[in-house]
Amino acid sequence: MNPRLPRLGALGLVAAVIVLGVAPLSATPYTNLQIALVASYGVAVLGLNLVSGYAGQISLGQSAFFGLGGYAGAIATARGGWPAPLSFLLACLLPAVVGLLIAIPAVRLRGHALAILTLALPLIGVPLAKRYAGLTGGSEGLSAPMAQPPAWSGLDYDQWAYYVVLSVAAVLFLLARNALTGRLGRALSVIRENEVVAASMGISPRRYKALAFTMAAAYGGAGGWLFVYAIGFISPLELDLLLSVSLLSVMIVGGMGSVLGSILGGALYVYIPVVAGTVSPVRTTLLYGAILLLVLFFAPGGLAKAIHRLGHWLGPWLDRVWPRRNGGPPEPGTAATRSEGSVSSMR
Repeated sequence: MNPRLPRLGALGLVAAVIVLGVAPLSATPYTNLQIALVASYGVAVLGLNLVSGYAGQISLGQSAFFGLGGYAGAIATARGGWPAPLSFLLACLLPAVVGLLIAIPAVRLRGHALAILTLALPLIGVPLAKRYAGLTGGSEGLSAPMAQPPAWSGLDYDQWAYYVVLSVAAVLFLLARNALTGRLGRALSVIRENEVVAASMGISPRRYKALAFTMAAAYGGAGGWLFVYAIGFISPLELDLLLSVSLLSVMIVGGMGSVLGSILGGALYVYIPVVAGTVSPVRTTLLYGAILLLVLFFAPGGLAKAIHRLGHWLGPWLDRVWPRRNGGPPEPGTAATRSEGSVSSMR
């Protein structure tokens, strides 16, 4: 890899943080809401990526954890008067416990048993949310305005919600990235390739797959809480199976096994319907599917891998327009390093 690419990536990250930090001060409330929703769905897609992209297990129940976390936060706030931090912990812990109880028997099965088992979660969750209307608001949903900006901030409702949602999402993405670049990520990678090899290396496939599914459920619940914090409302639609299928599709298009792909997946879920609706509101669903297919066709492996390949292609161009200073250390694999290695071996 060209040594300048990580530096450019870090500069791009700093620029993105600065832009996102000042953007809500001059943007419309609708724009702030859209970006906050990108962060919310991005966290949910990241959770799905943990179990599907990294562990190789297909899950169709992420919408159930998303809705469960959203309802837990909304009910704790609207019905119980809990402060936002406590409701956030509940929104993460409750789906995590449910996910662990499901994962313990599911990881003992082979094939796509987890997909079949998790398929039932949204199908059960939607009728339950509608049945207990006194608690959940039924089909009409439940209003839970959690984002109350303090007086000292001088911010409007949408601006405060924007900053809180993006800050919490950034911490969750950082925690996931650190975990996936460590032992957990290496273990899941081996398990995804070959469980027999993983067991021979002392890695327990059942334990790590259960851990991945539990983390995925917790991240799904956190995404649901962020959704409620941004929009102040939750309904049975957030539990629907269609949301699970949509999250799975944008995860694949954004990039499986990639933290960046999860962010791109959240952006795709929010903005593709908006773009398709501006072209033809009557054919929004058709255009949505067409755009996803075009992305898969022209960017096999997802957008995150396409960006990674673009970085490799930019390497020679950067060397031409931004030559390295004389006397700098040669890059690994170049003729200079090979000659140095041969000289040292001769000694």
